[in-house]
Amino acid sequence: MSIVTLTTDFGLKDGNVGVMKGIIWKLAPRAHIADLSHQISPQNIAEAALILSRSAPYFPQDSVHIVVVDPGVGTPRRPIAGRIGEQLFVGPDNGFLTPLLENAEQQNLYTEFIHLNRPQFWLPDVSHVFHGRDIFAPAGGHLASGTPLLALGSQITDLVRLPMSRPQQLPDGYQGEIIHIDHFGNLSTNLRHTDLAGHTRLSIQLNDVEIPGLYHTFGELPPGSLMALIGSTGSLIISLVNGSAAQALGAQLGDPLTVTLLPKLSPSNDPESAHE
Repeated sequence: MSIVTLTTDFGLKDGNVGVMKGIIWKLAPRAHIADLSHQISPQNIAEAALILSRSAPYFPQDSVHIVVVDPGVGTPRRPIAGRIGEQLFVGPDNGFLTPLLENAEQQNLYTEFIHLNRPQFWLPDVSHVFHGRDIFAPAGGHLASGTPLLALGSQITDLVRLPMSRPQQLPDGYQGEIIHIDHFGNLSTNLRHTDLAGHTRLSIQLNDVEIPGLYHTFGELPPGSLMALIGSTGSLIISLVNGSAAQALGAQLGDPLTVTLLPKLSPSNDPESAHE
């Protein structure tokens, strides 16, 4: 049994996702296909990279992850495939692997990449505008059926990388930004739990609104309350209990925020509270 995941900006209206699955199943009939997301914002490579990096680590060894968010389709940008650690990846050489590559370098994981430049592993007729169907789905299907990675193309080492948003350290905290808005309107930031180093006393300034404290769960404040907490992926997020923080704050991707880390209270002055 092999596992293939799909991440695209196609939506589900036009049949493109189903066509890719059909091609994969022709080549690997026993493959199980998981849809990570087909609601990536159109042409938003950074969003695809973020979703993939958060999701891929939960899949078994030798899973094949196909990503088709490809505004450069039909241009000289390369179609690529590769291995990072125990998993395989297929897509355009546009930076969608950047967070996973950075993690691999930090963890000293094995990596190997190829240019998908052997047409015998593509569909016979390649469209200028649908490489997801004609190149990436066939490549993923071949990998899922057991074809060795190096059979599909020539080795490369110079992958395109996205510029990654980093929080800027301030004397009393950080300057960060919004990097993702999820289905519920939660605002994910580029600050990680490790940046906060155990601080629960903090204040966040976002779009002229102050959000005090750091909580553990959505249920600690009443509906309609703005709150900050560490999300399931380890990022600092801003939420509105039972609502959309994005709508309430008029927040958009790239909006800056300031996190001020407040001094810890001494035990004698630290009253018990739900968020401490």
